[in-house]
Amino acid sequence: MSSVGIIANPAAGKDIRRIVAQGRFVPNHEKVNILKRVLAGLDAANIERVIFMPDTGSLGKNALAGLELSLTAEFVNMPVFHEENDSARAAKSMRERGVGCIITLGGDGTNRAVAKESRDVPIMPISTGTNNVFPQMMEGTIAGLAAGSIASGNVDPGQTTTRHTRLEVYFDGRLKDIALVDLAVSRERFVGARAIWDITTLHELFLTRSEPVSIGLSAIGARLRQVSPQEERGLYIRLGEGQTVVSAPVAPGLVQDIEIAEWKVIETGEPGVRVSLRPSTIALDGERSFSLNSQSDVQVKLSPDGPRVVEPGKVLEVVAGSAVASSAL
Repeated sequence: MSSVGIIANPAAGKDIRRIVAQGRFVPNHEKVNILKRVLAGLDAANIERVIFMPDTGSLGKNALAGLELSLTAEFVNMPVFHEENDSARAAKSMRERGVGCIITLGGDGTNRAVAKESRDVPIMPISTGTNNVFPQMMEGTIAGLAAGSIASGNVDPGQTTTRHTRLEVYFDGRLKDIALVDLAVSRERFVGARAIWDITTLHELFLTRSEPVSIGLSAIGARLRQVSPQEERGLYIRLGEGQTVVSAPVAPGLVQDIEIAEWKVIETGEPGVRVSLRPSTIALDGERSFSLNSQSDVQVKLSPDGPRVVEPGKVLEVVAGSAVASSAL
């Protein structure tokens, strides 16, 4: 049975950056509208089953209301704690139930949680967060058609998806956590409000990608060297007094001058870079996640083992080509 998982985060697009910057607010009713369009695309792609993550905003249930679809819809049988791990647990359940693709509505943080458990299941990320780099601004109907074409087996995932790199943080040689886009070492002692918004607190920055149209921490790297998602390399940056100053959009409506003490390209397979600043906090994809107070050996490595990401343009190009070939017979 062809099936697609949908993980929609009701908390995405609502953090402190609506106060300290001009981050867009994405209300739940707009997420529901996006999901309705996603479902239309999936139904048109002949997907037989959709599995939703349950959520405190009832996004999935509200999206299904009033629709007449050929597909069936289910919800993962799991408790919801309104925390990041909800998305990871849902992704694991969907993978174990054999979904052919997982559609996400959220920001970099939502997709980071999903990527912890998606393994080889392709992700179709739709942006509804703040400083989004990993997910795309995507029309829901198109996302549904692309994800459905992947899950139904109509296109080859090897030709229409891209393997993303990831940053791995190790404590005494053991994998502690991952980041998809950026990992920052902050002088802040405590996690607090989580979202990184004061760039002056940052000490070091690791990036998997830095593109001209990026916003957030990866925009800093884009002013030094551009790195695309297809490259198995990233950037290491130490902020502080130096010879280089870049001007970057570090948040929506907020452009700042950043002093760079040093920077370099890092490659997959290289030894990890040691994090020595104590006390400090580690921020993963723009959100402080844990504090460093002990003398544990902490290292950050760039890995090629990130999630597989759907390229909707490539998917629909293949689908269109197949339709033209069939009509010519």
